[in-house]
Amino acid sequence: MRTRESLRERVIRRLLAGTALCSLLALLGIMVFLFAEGLPLFAGYKPLDFFFGLLWYPTAEPPDFGIFPLIAGSVSVMLLATCFAVPLGVLTAAYLTEIAADTVRRIVKPFIELLAALPSVVIGFFGMVVVAPFLQESFDLTTGLNLFNAALMLAFMSVPTICSVAEDAIFAVPRDLREASLALGATRWETTIRVVLPAALSGIGTAVMLGMSRAIGETMVVLMVAGGAAMLPGSVFDPVRPMPASIAAEMAEAAFRGEHYHALFATGLVLFLFTLCFNMLAHHVSERYKQVGSSSL
Repeated sequence: MRTRESLRERVIRRLLAGTALCSLLALLGIMVFLFAEGLPLFAGYKPLDFFFGLLWYPTAEPPDFGIFPLIAGSVSVMLLATCFAVPLGVLTAAYLTEIAADTVRRIVKPFIELLAALPSVVIGFFGMVVVAPFLQESFDLTTGLNLFNAALMLAFMSVPTICSVAEDAIFAVPRDLREASLALGATRWETTIRVVLPAALSGIGTAVMLGMSRAIGETMVVLMVAGGAAMLPGSVFDPVRPMPASIAAEMAEAAFRGEHYHALFATGLVLFLFTLCFNMLAHHVSERYKQVGSSSL
């Protein structure tokens, strides 16, 4: 029996190790492919003009491949969507965990999780048909397809993810901490703000990271409602063109292995590196908050 159990454990261990190795190999393959298809652009195009150029005209003669407006569009949409989604997601999670009755939680939580399952094209269509005309009429705008609309729709997509992960993190805080705080005379609000949330900051940071990662990498929504203008935004009501939207809109029109083709892959490489650095920074912040939360307890 011991031999069988040890053999089974070895098989399971190697199977799990092989699965993890496949994930790493897939990530490595994507990186190699992006570098192989994106770096040839810089053989005839200056990197400074690519990263800091203000014009994106692939069909001009000579073509312009400045992606700085695309980077600015991606960052601005992500930051504005985060400003909307994080307070809504975290506060909703705190309400469901600390305040809402069990009946309310059982009713509300499935609906929140159902929102995460909505296809992005449906949300984009809602932004085009409903939100865009409303913004255009309410604020007397030239077009309702702009940065604000895209950020609003991305926040709508990110809230369920942030809420679900943050709720699990808050729920995982030991009940003894809540009871000890209440026994010392703290109110439920003070216990939630000063004890529960600091103890769950690591999980909340992960929730924010996932929400922001989805916002910066989303393609269909920004392609449909961001406006598609490759320019620096002067206000939240200006149309923008984030990097994923530019890649999705132009890849079918780019000549295979042409300069435009390599420029789009170089843009994808920048987006990949940007997301990778962002995730590493978010992981560092999450670990730091985890240590702070542990020390405060």
